[in-house]
Amino acid sequence: MMSRLVKKAPSLCTDQPLDNTDICNKLHLLRQLLTSCFGPRGRLKQVHNNIGGHVVTTSTSSVLLSAVSSSQPFINLIKTSILSHVSRFSECGLFSAILCLSLIEQAKQSGLRGNVVIKVNKHLLDLCTSYLQQEDCGVKVKLDFCSSQNLIKLARSSISSKPACVLTEQETLHISRLAVQAFLLTVPCNSPGTVRLGKTVIVSVEGHSVLSSSVFPGLMVDTPDVLHLNNIENLHSNPLRMVLFSASLAGDLSELGDGRIEVHPGVDTDSQILDQLLELGKQVDKDEVKLFVCQKVIHPVLQQYLRSRGIIVIERLGITLMEPLTQLTGAQPVATLHTTIPPQAYGKVRDLTIRQFGSKTMLHLQPPGESAICTMTLCHRNETMLSELKVVCQKTEHVLRLTLREPSALLGGGCTETHLAAYVRHKSMNEVTEAVSALGCSQTDYLLGVEGFCRSLESVAAALEHDGGNSLIDLTHAHHWTLPADVMKEHMEHNLDSCGCGLVESSPNKKWTYLNTKYPQISPAPLASDTAVQPHVLDSFTAKVNALQVAVETANLALDVRYIIQDMN
Repeated sequence: MMSRLVKKAPSLCTDQPLDNTDICNKLHLLRQLLTSCFGPRGRLKQVHNNIGGHVVTTSTSSVLLSAVSSSQPFINLIKTSILSHVSRFSECGLFSAILCLSLIEQAKQSGLRGNVVIKVNKHLLDLCTSYLQQEDCGVKVKLDFCSSQNLIKLARSSISSKPACVLTEQETLHISRLAVQAFLLTVPCNSPGTVRLGKTVIVSVEGHSVLSSSVFPGLMVDTPDVLHLNNIENLHSNPLRMVLFSASLAGDLSELGDGRIEVHPGVDTDSQILDQLLELGKQVDKDEVKLFVCQKVIHPVLQQYLRSRGIIVIERLGITLMEPLTQLTGAQPVATLHTTIPPQAYGKVRDLTIRQFGSKTMLHLQPPGESAICTMTLCHRNETMLSELKVVCQKTEHVLRLTLREPSALLGGGCTETHLAAYVRHKSMNEVTEAVSALGCSQTDYLLGVEGFCRSLESVAAALEHDGGNSLIDLTHAHHWTLPADVMKEHMEHNLDSCGCGLVESSPNKKWTYLNTKYPQISPAPLASDTAVQPHVLDSFTAKVNALQVAVETANLALDVRYIIQDMN
């Protein structure tokens, strides 16, 4: 027996992982992969496991990073960090990942010691975050909740940056408006005390035009058994009393809970459980319940009894709809069938309506008063596009919710990155003596670190271009511009209408230079506050500031790793 045991293999230890050619090649490949997906014109990726399974088509960081597996712990360290950010903020995952990988590459190319780069990166991160928090920050836009225009632009920027949704301009605008409408419906208007946000429930409808998508106040519940809904028109009481069960009402012994069950000889357990279920039915009928909902399965005999009494029955509701339904109706889920239902457990529904969406028949539940629950019916032409659109809409709702914490946005289209790079260069040059003294490094090392940090920011802006064009920066406001591939530099002023965010327009006296090239040090000029021109592209302030912090901190962590020890058993 002992002869068949395999001797334990020693752990594999990799010293100085960033000096390992294989690891560096994988990091570079990951950066190329993520860069190619970035922005509205990003390229889609199809991820397929080599042993079969579902093909994932996406350009969304959360889906892409989860689908791409690696046996290299160093890669997984970065992946985990970015996915953690996305799970909390839903946006700017690709921005954070590309910036992180660029910072690592720039650090390697600079030849600086890791501890010097780490100190400089921390200092410049503090410089960026303190600037972004200032009221007069040149790339910060205050959101006015009295107007939905900037909220729609914020939603549109999030949705249009996911090309796997395959939306036309009209469809993008339609979904953006629906996302804002749904978000506003989930914010209660007259709730005293602590405000509790509601929820948007998304119902997917495949095979219909995106423009058929819509938002309804209240909750839509799937009801495949439409033949039993004919008596809805006969329900005259208002509001309607309802009851909600979280326990299974299938009548199985296994559903009665854990522990030992004693059964006396000659006792028909099935009959006893059925009698208990029918007693339950008699109670809800006596209490004038008109809607009977169960998270799990309801015994057919109980269903027949309830329907014969004119009660609408919904089974297999599912766990995801339990919370919104309790919030909508005020019902308290009943977890057992062995006690009398207390009066406070009942909820109320103002109205019930049958709605048809393609092949789906839905029961529309209206709240008895104000409610922050709404339903978005999301349509698309096929399953892949619909699946991506659903993920994007959920993330867009989260991004809009972040504006309640911080009612601000940052300029999109790469303008925040180029503006920050110019600001950091200017600020660093003016305070080089103080910074060098505080960080304990030479002036040469400090300026090399600053250049690597700024080039990394600029590389994120440049990553938005995928069609062979050139990325430019104007030498006045330091915004990002794109010059088409077939246009010469001599004719650029005739081919540049506005910057990436749309806030700065071209003019004859404006000067540009290519990104990631040497240009005169500039202090980005503030824009006139009374300008009639409004930005076209906005990014989430909260998500992007956190993504910037995650990118720099993860890059510093990677630069600080000395050994990787892998258990090979």
